Amino acid sequence: MDAAKVYADQIDAVSAQRARLHEEGRQDDSWGGAMARRFRSDPHRQLGVNLETIASYVQPEDTVVDVGGGAGRVSLPLALQCRVVINVDPSAGMKAEFEASAMEAAITNARFIQSDWMDASELAGDLVITSNVTYFVCDIVTFIRKMEATAKRRVVITVWSVPPPNQSAALFRLVYGEEQEASPGHRQLLPVLWEMGILPDVRVLSASFLNGLPQTREAAVQEAALGRWLSPNHQDLATSTIQEHFGELYEETAEGYRPLWRPEVRELLLTWEPSK
Repeated sequence: MDAAKVYADQIDAVSAQRARLHEEGRQDDSWGGAMARRFRSDPHRQLGVNLETIASYVQPEDTVVDVGGGAGRVSLPLALQCRVVINVDPSAGMKAEFEASAMEAAITNARFIQSDWMDASELAGDLVITSNVTYFVCDIVTFIRKMEATAKRRVVITVWSVPPPNQSAALFRLVYGEEQEASPGHRQLLPVLWEMGILPDVRVLSASFLNGLPQTREAAVQEAALGRWLSPNHQDLATSTIQEHFGELYEETAEGYRPLWRPEVRELLLTWEPSK
């Protein structure tokens, strides 16, 4: 079985479990609303070391294409360092947050194309990036080939050592009483790239996934019960379950409530120059 088939089989297993458990809670835009707002950040913030590493590949005259860039957490800060940013993402909710964030930050060189990546046409960029998207892509070879075809100078992919959909696996087990199917991460993605004849540079970046701890028990419970791992119909069940097991799930520290359920992870950056 080749690497792309292994990759697709994992996506299919995740989708089947999600369809079975979330059937009555399906939404037209599962990345909209509160989920979209969660992915919004101040474009003028001081860049963390991980985003600084990505930004080091950006040149002032570049066009940067961000595949599945959501609310612009990555691409809007990059817009301050390049000629233009193009965010290609299918979510209407993410589009609203991206455009509001750009307007509030007085960024005029960034635009949003509401489209699935494989349906978007006539695009070209010096740098083509995607952050935390490949976990959800079944036809990963076609997805990456399009990134290569669109990039004039460099392709950049970032993933976390444990995919974010599976960082809530301990909560999933508590709420649903079964193991969560694992989304494909770097262990599955790298063999796909190798089979495609791509030998990327691989860097393990230093910053962790957490950007601050919740300051109250209520905020900790609310944060834990927000995510694609949970069906909207099971919000009350998740909240009561997390409250019941709070002492096992969190440690109170001087900085806030540290989630013991979340694994320690690091972001990986995969990058290469496309062959033309």
